Amino acid sequence: MLKVGLTGGIGAGKSEVSRLLVEHGAVLIDADRIAREVVAPGTPGLAAVVAAFGEDVLAEDGGLDRPRLGSIVFSDPEKLAVLNGIVHPLVGERSRALEEAAAEDAVVVHDVPLLTENGLAPLYDLVVVVDADPATQLDRLVRLRGMTEQDARARMAAQATREQRREIADVVVDNDVPLEELRRRVEEVWADLVRRAHTDPHTESRSERRSE
Repeated sequence: MLKVGLTGGIGAGKSEVSRLLVEHGAVLIDADRIAREVVAPGTPGLAAVVAAFGEDVLAEDGGLDRPRLGSIVFSDPEKLAVLNGIVHPLVGERSRALEEAAAEDAVVVHDVPLLTENGLAPLYDLVVVVDADPATQLDRLVRLRGMTEQDARARMAAQATREQRREIADVVVDNDVPLEELRRRVEEVWADLVRRAHTDPHTESRSERRSE
């Protein structure tokens, strides 16, 4: 099994890269999706979030009002740390269970938005960073996701810098390109991952793999 950490700044296109990797045969463990599951209505996770931030973060249907919660935590590092302290352990537990269920020869891609921020690179055999110019990220968040420019900039500022992500990368996928070019690049990355999966990832250090 090859354990791959996939990350990138908000709006960089990480989800598209993970989707393309799945098309090629990767087993995807999506931290964002799991993060939604662990705070679904009726879960201990949601109860803990409400206890920390109040019932104002609940939508009318009893679920989590994500835009409301985001407006609270992404402009306040201390509150963001509180939220992460609730959600991250729950996500980690579920992710480990899914990984253990994968085949022995699988390429398991962990889609982790805050991989850099939380110092998680050592947990993976390889780290792939999806990179885009900050101006591209901002445009996508405003134009495609409907965020205000203020909210988009706050979310970008709450994450690691572009330089910090590239520092921990074994592979960088440039996504300032059209979709067809991105497809070609991901196909090349997949071929490399398959090659690595057929070797023992523990016979060489991450630093040695990065030098290839």
